[in-house]
Amino acid sequence: MANRSEFERLFAQGDISVARGALFDRAPTPLPAAFDFDRVEGMLLGVAIGDGLGNTTESQLPEARRAAHGEIRDYLPNTYARGRIAGVPSDDTQLTFWTLEQMLVDGGVQPRAIADRFCRERIYGIGQAVKEFITRRKAGLPWYQCGTGSSGNGALMRIAPALLPHLRQPSTNVWTDTALLAMITHNDFASIATCLAFAAMLWDLLGMAQPPEPAWWVQRYVEVARDLEGETTYKPRNPALSYRGPLWRFVEEQVPAAYAAGLTVLEASNRWYSGAYLLETVPTTLYALMRHAADPEEAMVRAVNDTKDNDTVAAIAGAALGALYGTAAFPARWRKGLLGRTGADDDGRIFELIAAARSRWWDRA
Repeated sequence: MANRSEFERLFAQGDISVARGALFDRAPTPLPAAFDFDRVEGMLLGVAIGDGLGNTTESQLPEARRAAHGEIRDYLPNTYARGRIAGVPSDDTQLTFWTLEQMLVDGGVQPRAIADRFCRERIYGIGQAVKEFITRRKAGLPWYQCGTGSSGNGALMRIAPALLPHLRQPSTNVWTDTALLAMITHNDFASIATCLAFAAMLWDLLGMAQPPEPAWWVQRYVEVARDLEGETTYKPRNPALSYRGPLWRFVEEQVPAAYAAGLTVLEASNRWYSGAYLLETVPTTLYALMRHAADPEEAMVRAVNDTKDNDTVAAIAGAALGALYGTAAFPARWRKGLLGRTGADDDGRIFELIAAARSRWWDRA
């Protein structure tokens, strides 16, 4: 309950950028009796696999990437793996699994400890918002004053571990944990609302017996995010789009329209762009899942090939697909080729952390 009290305090003081939506008083539905931890393993591996598939060509425009590499369907040779074809981490994997590592130490989400964990080692491909967070934290500011008002995707990519302590006993505490975990680096309405919406979606996906209908991806996101983000104002970077308003409404208007028009993931992401800005990352990820979640390998391939911030789009999509299908969502070549690092040379570390999480929050619960 400590995090609930901390959340209520920060909310009352106006120190956390999220509306006090109904989600905070609504416990998740218990997972099915036949639930298998393989779904959680898939959710976590999906982050690392998506990151590994994309990070070698991150930030390249899809057309330039294709000209250089053709269609990417496997890891590329990587200098950090001595030229081997292997999955290595960037900040998506590092921050996700450092979060999990610290949660295992503390028995759950302790925001101050996680904030300090993020400051201890080199982060590969670090984003500007996380750089600013580290500068503030190292300057001695309290952890809850270090997150920037950024609507980048750097909190969303690492949010999946928030669910783990609540698998056996779901309660509203999963949402306060998620909100506090999100605000560590990105204290922004769209970011925190999106992290909560995706956490709710990941929980739903863990319990599903079959893939949802395509419309579910947008409907569920909007249902949760609307109440938490409210009537904020963001605008797309594509000057051809004149929209001004909240992220959730942009998703509600743009993504179903693209689907109705039969746009490919590439065509849709070219329309609203697909960089690290949430007004691009969220519709692009949801659209890739809307079109291709029934074929998880294709969904990942489209995320990696057809977007600019491809490692993060693929990492977020990978978490969703892993939660839905378990580790079987990902071809054996991707699982075998993943080095499992969180740093320069700790091969296998993420597999150790997943096993420890299973022991801590599932097998012994």
